[in-house]
Amino acid sequence: MPEYLLRPEGLPPTNGFSHAVVFTGRQIAVSGQVPLTADATLAGEDAETQIRQVFANLRTALAAAGAGFEHVVKLTYFLTDLADVPVLRAVRDEHIDPQQPPASSLIQVAGLVDPRFRVEIEALAAV
Repeated sequence: MPEYLLRPEGLPPTNGFSHAVVFTGRQIAVSGQVPLTADATLAGEDAETQIRQVFANLRTALAAAGAGFEHVVKLTYFLTDLADVPVLRAVRDEHIDPQQPPASSLIQVAGLVDPRFRVEIEALAAV
């Protein structure tokens, strides 16, 4: 079971992430997931619909590797608009344990591979 170091002494408070996570076991790297459905259709134009689709895609990829969100030790978020952060956090909190959140990075990007995409998320898990 990973050890979540939410706020080690000397580090600032967090908002839904751990400063560090110690883990062992089989590692699973999930490529950046985008807001496309299984038939390659854009899930929607709005941030919430796109973010929900990305988390659904992450869940599917993790399950294919024998894992779930409880095994995620690191999430990396790529957003084209930082105004979407509150929606991202709300949807994220439906999928992760807020008492043991994974380590995280959030990066604003000028664009993603498809200009309609507002979000891409990659994950690292340990089983």
